[in-house]
Amino acid sequence: MYAYNGAFSAQETAAWMQKQLQRYKEFGFGLWAVSLKNTEEMIGQCGITMQDYKGIQVPEIGYLFAYKYWHNGYATEAAIGCREYGFGTLHFKSLYSIIRDTNIPSQKVAVRNGMKKVDTIIKHYRGVEMPHWVYRITKN
Repeated sequence: MYAYNGAFSAQETAAWMQKQLQRYKEFGFGLWAVSLKNTEEMIGQCGITMQDYKGIQVPEIGYLFAYKYWHNGYATEAAIGCREYGFGTLHFKSLYSIIRDTNIPSQKVAVRNGMKKVDTIIKHYRGVEMPHWVYRITKN
């Protein structure tokens, strides 16, 4: 839970789950569980969610994996799949990833997904201002 500045409490987890269900109800898509093919163990999540960016809603490819599964290519594989789904099925013209400025591994995933850094914004979590880099890829 590095990106969120710490683990969620039980109440925060319940609110987060409700938000995910609302996303599916409102948009028809959201985050998916990512599981290992050979064991079916859930190792993280990845998907497309609508996020606020400069007063508008943009489709963001987001990913969050258990630390022990970092640096195995899973996030990149999942993010590329989301890019293909976002362009091919959902017909978005651009996709974004909004990543904390200190989260170098996630930034590298965005770059491997063909994205380029286009902006810097500040997000607020738990009373803390956190710079985030905005990455974007546009459909050719």
